[in-house]
Amino acid sequence: MKVSWQTPAKEGRRKVAAYIRKEFGTKRVKNFKQEVDDMVHMLMRTPNIGKLDPLFEDRPQAYRSVIINGLNKMVYRVEDDIIYIVGFWDTRMDDENQAVQVK
Repeated sequence: MKVSWQTPAKEGRRKVAAYIRKEFGTKRVKNFKQEVDDMVHMLMRTPNIGKLDPLFEDRPQAYRSVIINGLNKMVYRVEDDIIYIVGFWDTRMDDENQAVQVK
């Protein structure tokens, strides 16, 4: 399987990483990036591991999500042999406002 990070997800991941760096330092942001990479590799092996996300149940495609380090949500969809990572945000933010950005 291949992975394609969509713009809203890349931007969300960058914002979360910047926050972690500012608040907790470079060691913690390095750990965060490794946790994200580990999850992506797990999805490549088992793409349907994430739960179907109810925020996107009205859409024609199945959107799934996983929680990383208990605080960050990564939303993705699978088409053919490609995992499209379409959203990434801190779960303490309003899910519905974040979901609007997901295409």
